[in-house]
Amino acid sequence: MAPDSHLPQALADWFAGKGWTPRRHQLEMLDAARAGESALLVATTGAGKTLAGFLPTLSELTLRQAQGDRFDGLHTLYVSPLKALAVDVRRNLLAPIEDAGLPITVEARTGDTPSDRRKRQRERPPNILLTTPESLSILLSYPDSLMMFAGLKTLIIDEVHAFAPTKRGDLLALCMARLEALAPGLRRVALSATVADPDVYRAWLAPHGDIDSVRLVLGENGAPPDISILLPQDRVPWAGHSGRYAAAQVMAEIETHKTTLVFCNTRSLAELIFQDLWKANDLQLPIGIHHGSLALEARRKVENAMADGRLRGLVATASLDLGVDWGDVDCVIQMGAPKGSSRLLQRIGRANHRLDESSEAVIVPGNRFEYLEARAALDAVEAGALDEDIFRPGALDVLAQHIMACACAAPFEEATMLAELQGALPYSGLDATAFRNVLDYIATGGYALKAYERFKRLTEQDGMWRVSHPKFVTQHRLNAGIIVEATMLNVRFKNGRKLGKVEEAFAATLSHKDTFFFAGMSLEVEKIDTEDLIVRATARPARIPTYGGARMPLSTNLAERVRAFLDTPSEWARFPDDVREWLEVQSRRSQLPGPGQLLVETFPREGRHYMVAYSFEGWNAHQSLGMLVTQRMDRLGLKPLGFVANDYAIATYGLEKITDPASLFSADILDTEFVDWVERSHLLKRAFREVAVIGGLVERQHPGKRKTGKQVTFSTDLIYDVLRRYEPDHLLMKAAWHDARGRMTDIGRLGNLLDRAADTMLHVDLPRVTPLAVPVLTLIGRERVATGLADDQLLIEAEALAEEAMRED
Repeated sequence: MAPDSHLPQALADWFAGKGWTPRRHQLEMLDAARAGESALLVATTGAGKTLAGFLPTLSELTLRQAQGDRFDGLHTLYVSPLKALAVDVRRNLLAPIEDAGLPITVEARTGDTPSDRRKRQRERPPNILLTTPESLSILLSYPDSLMMFAGLKTLIIDEVHAFAPTKRGDLLALCMARLEALAPGLRRVALSATVADPDVYRAWLAPHGDIDSVRLVLGENGAPPDISILLPQDRVPWAGHSGRYAAAQVMAEIETHKTTLVFCNTRSLAELIFQDLWKANDLQLPIGIHHGSLALEARRKVENAMADGRLRGLVATASLDLGVDWGDVDCVIQMGAPKGSSRLLQRIGRANHRLDESSEAVIVPGNRFEYLEARAALDAVEAGALDEDIFRPGALDVLAQHIMACACAAPFEEATMLAELQGALPYSGLDATAFRNVLDYIATGGYALKAYERFKRLTEQDGMWRVSHPKFVTQHRLNAGIIVEATMLNVRFKNGRKLGKVEEAFAATLSHKDTFFFAGMSLEVEKIDTEDLIVRATARPARIPTYGGARMPLSTNLAERVRAFLDTPSEWARFPDDVREWLEVQSRRSQLPGPGQLLVETFPREGRHYMVAYSFEGWNAHQSLGMLVTQRMDRLGLKPLGFVANDYAIATYGLEKITDPASLFSADILDTEFVDWVERSHLLKRAFREVAVIGGLVERQHPGKRKTGKQVTFSTDLIYDVLRRYEPDHLLMKAAWHDARGRMTDIGRLGNLLDRAADTMLHVDLPRVTPLAVPVLTLIGRERVATGLADDQLLIEAEALAEEAMRED
C-alpha cells in the first residue's frame, strides 16, 4: 500500500510555509499509524526522524479538533535516553504546534521537573508528555497511573539503540509491558539512525517479541559524510590516546567553522581538552564544555547558548551523542579513536542536520594503532557497516525494582503479573519458579535476611501481593533508577595522610600487595576500607597501571577491520608514510597477525623480559586477561613485574624469559583462576553494590537526606559478607556475578580469545622490541596527571623506544 500523503490542512500549510515537502519515510510512518501498526524508523540524522515519529499524533489530534472532538488527557508518551534530549525535543516540537495554531499541549517530565508540576501532570496530563525511562517507571508507581495511561494511544522511543540492549532497556521493556496492560493495543514507535540489525529491535519493541506487528520504515540515504583524519605535520604519534597534541590544529578548525562540536570519550579527557583549547584560543572565541557531571544549571546554560548560536565551539562527551539538534553545528571533531562505527556515525550526525548536504567531521587519532582504527571507522561508515548490539536476558535486579513499582501503584495477582512481565522480550523466558524467587526476595530479602523487618517490602494476602507498609512506597520512589553513580576512593597512608582520589572502578581491580603508580610514587595496597584505599610507599615496581577513566571498548567490527589492514599490504598505500613504514619494518623484523591469529612476541630489554600479545579484544578484556596472566606467571616462577594494556594488545614484563606463552593463555584459566581473582579483587563487591541499589535492598536516599557513598558502601558490603557466607546463591549474588562477568570484565570476548589461543597462536622470539609493540609499551610507568607534562614525557619516551624498534640492523 502506498503511503497516504494526506495531511490535515493546518499541517500541510505549515510544511508549505517552511518550503518543505514531507519525506517518503515521514508519510510512511503516517500510513503505518493509520493502519494501526507499530513501527521502527531507521533514518539518518537530519532526515526528520523526530517529526516523523510525532507526525501521526499531530495529524490525529488536529483532525479531531477540526471535527469538534478535542482529545483531553495523555495521547502520546515520548521516551528519550537523555533529559537534555527531552527538553530539546519539546522546544523543537512546540514550533510546528505554535506556528500552525494547533491546540496540543506538550510538557517534559524528568528528574529536574519541579514536584508541583509532576503532581499536576498526573492529575491533568498534557496531550504529549516527554520523559526518560526512569521517570516513566516512577510515574507507573502511582495509583493514578492506572487512569493517567488508560487512554494512551502512542509510545515513541527515541534513539532506541542507546539503551535497548542495556539495563535501562530492560526497565523500559517492562514499562512497555505495564503500559500494554493499562492501554491494550497501544502503538509503539522507535526511532534510530544507527541500527545494525533492525529485526532484533523490532522484536524488542513488540509485545511478546511479535516482530510481524512492527513495520520497518527506512529513511532515504543522505549525502555521504565528509570525514577526514587530522595529522600533526603528516606524522602520526607513537603513543597517547587523547589527541591532545593537536589542540592548536583543533582550535584552527573551530576558527574556520560557524560552530564545532568536539567529542571526547571520557569526562576527564573533556576537561583536559577544554583547557588545552582555551590556552590555544588566541582569538578568545566563546567555547564551552558539556558532560554529565556538570550541574543542571551549567548544562542548561551551555545548551541554551548553543541553541542561540552564541558558542563557536563546545567540548562534550556522550552526553551529547544523541539527538540534541543544533542546526548551526557545521563540524564535528572526534578526539582519539571513535571505538565504533555506529558511535562515529551518531556523532557525525550532530553536524549539519540537512539530508542533502554532507556532514563534516574530523578524527584526531592518538597513536598509530588509533590511526588504523580511524581509517577502519571511515571505511565502515562508507560501507554502512554498523556495530552489532548484543542483547541478553533481562536483569533480575531491574525486574525486582519494576515489580515493586507496580505494587506501589496497586496490589497484583501473581499469575496475572507473570503473564504481563513475559510480554517484555527480555523477560519472555521468565518462568513461574524464577518469578516466585524474585517475589520472595522482595518480600523477605532472602533466606539469610528474612529476620529483618526492613527487607519485608511485599506481603501476600488473599492471593494478592501488596506493599507491606506505606514507608516502602516512599522509599521506592526516592531510590528508583538504573544508573548507579560511580564513587571515588580516597588514596591514603595508614597515618591518614591523603594523596588524592581514584575511581572505584580502578580500585576494584586491586588486591592486597598489588602496586600502582600514583602521585609520583609506587604504592602498595594494604587494604580497601569502605571508601579508603590504604597504601604504603614501596620500592617495588608498580605492576598495575592507573585507571584511565571510563573506557569505551573497541568494537568487534572495527577490530576485525584493523586486523585486515595488518594482513593486507596492498592497503598500506592509503596510509601516511610513517604509518606505512611502521608496518613494513614490523613485517621484516617480526610478523603481522593474520585474521583470527594471535601474535605473541617475546624479547628482552634493559634487564627485563617482555611478552606482547596482539589480541584486539578491547581494553576491558585485556585488563582482565593481564591480571590472570601475570598471576599465572607468578605461580610458574616467571617473576612478573606487571602488565599494561590498550584496546589492541597486552604487554607483560618480568625477570624471567617466557618460552611457552601458550601455557599462559589456556582456556582453563577461566575455570578457577578467574573466579578466584574476581572474588579477591572486590569486583564482585562492586557489582553487588550496584545490583543491591537497583534491586531496592539498599537505599541511596531517605526522606530529606541522601546517604553518602561511604554509607551505601558500608551497608552493601555488610550484606554482601553475610550473603556470601550464608546464602551464596542469593538472587542478587547471581545478578552481581552476571554483571561482573559481562560488563566489568568482558568475559565474552575474553573467552573467545582464550578458546582460539591454542590453535591460532604465533609465537615470535626476538632480540629486541618491535615497532608494533611501541604504542603499548609506552604505557608502562605512566602516571595520569592533569597537566600536559605526562603526555610530553610519554612522547619523548616513545620516540626513544621507537628508534630502537625501527632499527633493522
